[in-house]
Formats: sequence, C-alpha cells, structure tokens
Amino acid sequence: MPTCDHCDAHVSDRFARVFADERGNVYACPNCSANAGIAEVSRERAYE
Repeated sequence: MPTCDHCDAHVSDRFARVFADERGNVYACPNCSANAGIAEVSRERAYE
C-alpha cells in the first residue's frame, strides 16, 4: 500500500499514481499539504 513519506499515512493507489514521483515516492498526502499545492502539481503534470 502506498504511504505518505512525510507522515506515513495511507494514500490510495489512484493518488499515488497521480502524485508520486517516478520512483513511487509520495512526498505529501492531502493531510500534509494544502490542496492548492496538489492542484498545482496536477496542472504541471497535465502539460508534460
């Protein structure tokens, strides 16, 4: 199960698929980061 590298909380496979780096590391879950930050990463990756 994927977990947040910051707080060790479980994250869904879907969340990890979108927000993990190329090695599968999830540096911040929704509880650790502002939702605005998650949205920014999502937009950046949509253009790649």
